[in-house]
Amino acid sequence: MVYKIKFKWDDEASVWIATSKDVPGLVLESGSFDALIERVKIAIPELIKLNGTEPEDYRLEYSALRKDVVPAYG
Repeated sequence: MVYKIKFKWDDEASVWIATSKDVPGLVLESGSFDALIERVKIAIPELIKLNGTEPEDYRLEYSALRKDVVPAYG
């Protein structure tokens, strides 16, 4: 199965937040995008089992959103 994971940058807290509609209960955050991916890989099988499904090989599909404001030169 493919689990879709969304990463969104929280500018106020300066962290990435991971959530998924496919994995109830998944809400993780980290200041490092790469560290968050590693945490997600550990949490997914645990959450799947807690949600009543036996974990098996799984695929993760990531999407990320980060918005920045770039000041104009004037």
